[in-house]
Amino acid sequence: MSVTVLKFGGSSFLDPEDYRRVAGHLAERLAAGENKIVAVVSAMSGITANLKAVMLGINKQASPSNLDAALATGEMLSTYLLEAAINRLGISVLSLNGYSLGIRTNSDFGRASIECVDPGPIKAALQKHDVVVAAGAQAVDQSGNLTFLGRNSSDLTAVIIASMLGEQTCEIYSDVPGVYTADPYLVPEAQLIPEIAYATIAQMSRHGAKVLHHRAVEYAEKHALTVVCKSLTSDGAVTGTIVTGHGDAHSVTVAQDAAVIWCATLAERDNILALLNRHDMSVICVEDKSRAGICITNDVDFAMRLAKVANTRSVSIESKTAVTELVAPVLHVHLEGDYERAIFLARQIHERMYPGSIGEPFGTRMAIPRSPFSSLLVRANNAPRDSQ
Repeated sequence: MSVTVLKFGGSSFLDPEDYRRVAGHLAERLAAGENKIVAVVSAMSGITANLKAVMLGINKQASPSNLDAALATGEMLSTYLLEAAINRLGISVLSLNGYSLGIRTNSDFGRASIECVDPGPIKAALQKHDVVVAAGAQAVDQSGNLTFLGRNSSDLTAVIIASMLGEQTCEIYSDVPGVYTADPYLVPEAQLIPEIAYATIAQMSRHGAKVLHHRAVEYAEKHALTVVCKSLTSDGAVTGTIVTGHGDAHSVTVAQDAAVIWCATLAERDNILALLNRHDMSVICVEDKSRAGICITNDVDFAMRLAKVANTRSVSIESKTAVTELVAPVLHVHLEGDYERAIFLARQIHERMYPGSIGEPFGTRMAIPRSPFSSLLVRANNAPRDSQ
């Protein structure tokens, strides 16, 4: 049985109508002769942040397992909405969530790691239906508890599913068609990279690039899976970047919500660093005149929990924006307290890398767009209430 695996990120769902648009694309693929489709979906843009805010508003000390189960409902909602849109077109469809995907993890809630996979449940669903809609970023541990694979990790779910079904390719859809030399919304002169090596994009992702999750890239490389980055436009699907074993480019990344853990001594830093490295965290060693630090650019909440486990007393934490120059094999990290100044620096660095370059008209974006419908089921504590 031939199966096409596609993943649609949160930026694909800014409006409920977008679910019909994606459903229409899947219908066109089936009509063109494709056999079966698995569509992996992220939560509608903004919902995960809303869910987290509500949970912590109720209990700032909510358990990691409780948070994982709550955050996963964002992707679950997305599967139900897309299933409804596909069903409306008369296509046989079934949605599956982390409980029934056949993916097992450890119990590192907040950033669980894959332990084993079973293609049985998805294969059984595909025997009965033309399309399976899978909730991204979630699985279960060996005790059956729902686990979260980390923020922006639906890419990982898609790559795992493609691999365990024996497919050679996985398509990743987002609001940009591929990987760029910088975020094209922040750096207008950013250049599209047509082909890029696994190691190159994984390093970019670990330092702030958002198009692909680094663990998805590393899993794809391990299982010899080609990742094709696309964007769904009014003119159809546009292919931008193919991720394989080849291709390199200089780049600059921006990680807005990076955290810097400052330690009084090198020994304290080494203690925390060893713990973070055991969990394959993205970390960068930094120093100032009197302190040794660790900059964390991904899965910050999970890293903070690990740092507490280290039980180091003389530690302070700062929020920074990390601007990273990636000129293989060397990288340079600049920490900025002001986000707009960080963007200005990123543009300067990119101009130095690619003097006189002209980018595509993506416009500007100083923050990740959120759907105005992301409060369909949840509302943060500071959101206005209905006057009824």
